[in-house]
Amino acid sequence: MKTTSPATAPPPFSSPPLLITGRTGTLGRAFRRVCHIRGLEAVCLGRAELDIADLACINQALDHYQPWAVVNTAGYVRVDEAEADEARCYRENAVGPALLAEACAARGIQLLTFSSDLVFDGQQQHAYFETDRARPLNVYGHSKLRAEQVVLARLPAALVVRTSSFFSAWDSHNFVHHALAAARAGQPFAAAEDLLITPTYVPDLVNTALDLLLDEERGIWHLTNHGTCTWAELARQAVGAAGLDAAGIVPRPVASFGWAAVRPTFSALRSQQGILLPSVESALQRYLADEQLLQSASPPAVLAA
Repeated sequence: MKTTSPATAPPPFSSPPLLITGRTGTLGRAFRRVCHIRGLEAVCLGRAELDIADLACINQALDHYQPWAVVNTAGYVRVDEAEADEARCYRENAVGPALLAEACAARGIQLLTFSSDLVFDGQQQHAYFETDRARPLNVYGHSKLRAEQVVLARLPAALVVRTSSFFSAWDSHNFVHHALAAARAGQPFAAAEDLLITPTYVPDLVNTALDLLLDEERGIWHLTNHGTCTWAELARQAVGAAGLDAAGIVPRPVASFGWAAVRPTFSALRSQQGILLPSVESALQRYLADEQLLQSASPPAVLAA
C-alpha cells in the first residue's frame, strides 16, 4: 500500500510526543483519547501515514516526530480470515512489530505492542500466566507469538501486553455492544457457551498499559479484567447489568458457528504481577455509565475523538 510521508513542517509539540500507530482501530482511538484526558502529547498515525511493515517509512516517522515512545496498536485482527490470508497476517502482526522494535532499539525509544490470549492452546485448566508455554492453534495466534519473540529479541526493553476479548463504549466494534443492541431490539443473540475467556474493558487496559510504559516496565504482561466467563455468560452479565431481559441470549457450542480458525476452549489470562485491573462486573457498570455519558454528550462527534 502506498503511504503518505509525514509533513515536512516541525511537529506541533512542546515536548517529545507519544507516537501511536493504528489510528482508526479500537485501541488506537482509545490511546488517543486517554492521552488527551491525561494531558499527554501524542500523535496517532494511520496506515496511510505509517506502514509499520516498511522500515523506511518507520524511520521517516520516528525521525520526524522524535517520540519518547511508540505504542503499536496496528495489526491484522480478523482471526478467521487469517487462515486464508496468512502472508498478510504475518506482515502486519509479526513483520511490522519486529521492524518497529528494530527502529526503536536504534534510537533508544520505548515500545509497547499488544499480543493475545490466542497464543495459548486452551489445554490448561487454570488461568495462564506470563511464563506459561504458548502453543497457538491458529494463524492469528502464531503471528502474535512470532511477534512477541522477534520484538523482545530485537528490543529486550520492549513492553508486550497480552490481552483478551476487549470491549468499550467508545466504539461499536465489540461483543458487548452487539449483545446489548440485540437485547434492546428484542432480538435473539447467539454466543459461544464453551469458550472460557477473561474480558477486558478498553479504558482499564489503556490506562494500565500506559502506566506500565511510563514506569518503563518491560517484557510480557497479561492485562485483563478480573473474572473468567464464557461468551454467553458475558452477554448475560452485560444485559442483566443494563436491566434488560436476558432471555434472548442463546448459548451455542462454538462448533455451530462454523468459524475457520480453531479457538482454545480455555484462554483465561492472569498476571504474576497481581490483579492489575478491576473486576468484569465493575467494568460492565462503567461501560454502561460511559455509554450513557456518550449518548447524552453534544456534539455526537465526541465518539470519534
